[in-house]
Amino acid sequence: MTGCIVGWAHTPFGRLDGQSVESLIVQVANGALADAGLGPAEVDEIVLGHFNAGFSAQDFTASLVLQAAPELRFKRAVRVENACATGSAAVQQGLRAIAAKEARIVLVVGVEQMTATPGPEIGKNLLKASYVREEADTEGGFAGIFGKIAGLYFQRWGDQSDALAMIAAKNHKNGVGNPYAQLRKDLGYEFCRTVSEKNPFVAGPLKRTDCSLVSDGAAALVLADVETALRLRKAIAFRSTAHVQDFLPMSKRDILKFEGCAEAWKRALGSAGIALGDLSMVETHDCFTIAELIEYEAMGLTAEGQGARALHEGWTQKDGRLPVNPSGGLKAKGHPIGATGVSMHALCAMQLSGTAGDIQVKDAKLAGIFNMGGAAVANYVSILERIK
Repeated sequence: MTGCIVGWAHTPFGRLDGQSVESLIVQVANGALADAGLGPAEVDEIVLGHFNAGFSAQDFTASLVLQAAPELRFKRAVRVENACATGSAAVQQGLRAIAAKEARIVLVVGVEQMTATPGPEIGKNLLKASYVREEADTEGGFAGIFGKIAGLYFQRWGDQSDALAMIAAKNHKNGVGNPYAQLRKDLGYEFCRTVSEKNPFVAGPLKRTDCSLVSDGAAALVLADVETALRLRKAIAFRSTAHVQDFLPMSKRDILKFEGCAEAWKRALGSAGIALGDLSMVETHDCFTIAELIEYEAMGLTAEGQGARALHEGWTQKDGRLPVNPSGGLKAKGHPIGATGVSMHALCAMQLSGTAGDIQVKDAKLAGIFNMGGAAVANYVSILERIK
């Protein structure tokens, strides 16, 4: 246990017209510091998670956090990037500064503005998180990549259209209660299962309801060492973290096993001294519904090829034995790339502090987070618990 979350802030996710990368950063940076009861002068280091890849013309953004307050001038600030796991990369960078005793208080911000970019450009930007040499011409962009994964999964384990629709329906139902979610509408299983004009096939067996949304948004955390955290209003401790990086080309891996995800969970649970069943809830990376399905297997919830069992038996429902994505996940909440991992940590901190409102999981004591970049290339797991 090297650090704690002591404050957080979160914008709504969605199409945020009138906002900019800069304004979103400033909003959550100030909000998180206020929530922690700390002033900007007390910050030792700043870490910004911002994928960008062409979404913003401003590509040198670490110092934009300084716009939040004059007292942040001359603080150490760095931007990190690890595809869709950029937010968790920023969190773990902040924790390392604390563990090395180079910082006592770290301000972590995650941000992305995607909706101002024309549709074809969005696809091109996202494909920069693939292995360009082999995968950049995939039809349908990143949806095409996961559509290919879904097709291969269906070939190996049978048609899983029912399971994917159950994941989509579950997450949309959960998202209704999340004030930060982009799509707060219970679409229902039948709508998610049925191909229609409003829910067409997008790539392979994936329909529109199987794909996360293009989003703007930001989230921020204030991290502190344990001694400092215990003197503040609240402290959500990192029981453990893990980061596992896998090969970038899908051709070098069995893409249906998400082996990096499995290894990250194994390391994090082992370091925390707990089993998966000890967790109260999980926020996992459902960029596409097929990803959540395979993640059930990689985290050890079910055997390989049996992820659908967790859905048919209700395990991952909000009132199930291991609620998964009570926030609505990326599917309902939205997926502003650089903000996603920070958002997951903020929402789990809310759960553990009992302040999650309508998405609150009853008696949440331990929360697990899985955030990935690319097709299970960058894999980050955090296990959180409240100590104050």
